[in-house]
Amino acid sequence: MLKKLHHVAYRCKDAQETVDFYTKALGLKYSMALSGERVPSTRERCPHLHIFFEMEDGSNIAFFELSEAPGMQLDPNTPNWVQHLALEVADEAAMAAARKRLERHGVNVIGPIDHAFCQSIYFFDPSGHRLELTYRTETPEMMQKLADVADPMLEAWNRTKQHVPLADWVHPHSAPAKPQA
Repeated sequence: MLKKLHHVAYRCKDAQETVDFYTKALGLKYSMALSGERVPSTRERCPHLHIFFEMEDGSNIAFFELSEAPGMQLDPNTPNWVQHLALEVADEAAMAAARKRLERHGVNVIGPIDHAFCQSIYFFDPSGHRLELTYRTETPEMMQKLADVADPMLEAWNRTKQHVPLADWVHPHSAPAKPQA
C-alpha cells in the first residue's frame, strides 16, 4: 500500500529563480540539491541539477534544471488550469497570510474559489507551473456524497464524454446553462 507522497518533480527554467520563489514567496525549506552528468535510472547523458523543497509533513516538491536540453515548454494541448499542484494550508488565516506574502513578491493570485469541500487560491511559479493553495472545509457528509457518485459519474463520463451533473452542488456556476423557457 502506498504510504504518502515522497516527492513530486517538475522541470524548471532556472534553479536559482525557483529557489528564490519557493523559499521567499512560499516559505518552503530548500532542503537539498543533487547534480549529475547522467540520469541515474537510464544512464542517459543529461547534465542536471535536482533541487528539493520540504513541506511540514516531510514530503518534497522537487525541480530539475537541465542545462543542455532544449528550452522548457508546457504542454500546448492542455489548458493551464488542468495540470496543477495543490498544496494544503491549515486554514483561512493561513491562506490569507500566504496570499499576502505571494502578492508582496509580485505574484498574481486568483481566488479564493469556493469548491464546497475546500477553498483555494491559484497562481503560477516562475517556470509557468500552476499552483493551488487550499484549506479544507468539507464535512463527512459532503465527502460521502462525492464518494457515492464517483463510480456512477465515471460510468456516465465513459459513455458520453460530456458533463455529468451528479456533483453540480460543488461548482454550481460551472454547470451548463439551463435553456430559457
